[in-house]
Amino acid sequence: MELIKNEELADLYSFYGQLLTKGQQPYFEDYYYDDLSLGEIADNHGVSRQAVYDNLRRSSKSLENYEKKLHLKRDYLQMDQLASVALKQLASDPEASRDNLTKLIKLIRGE
Repeated sequence: MELIKNEELADLYSFYGQLLTKGQQPYFEDYYYDDLSLGEIADNHGVSRQAVYDNLRRSSKSLENYEKKLHLKRDYLQMDQLASVALKQLASDPEASRDNLTKLIKLIRGE
């Protein structure tokens, strides 16, 4: 369960990481990408473990709130799925492929 949550946060970071403060970004990357412990991050940045924990918690909440408001990840996954299905259908069912491409275009346009 924790692994799934970590993967979800890493995905959100790829979409919204630049919206975090310059102070939040290195903590997040150290913890989720470099697999450092709270203690290691605290030592590297000269802060307490509690400060690292609080920073990561705020960062995670910010990323989740960005997705709730902006839906970049959700929309990307929908577009990816529609494009994949349309590509698979192209040779065998051109009409269904065209329908999925039309849906994809509408999603991209925000319709």
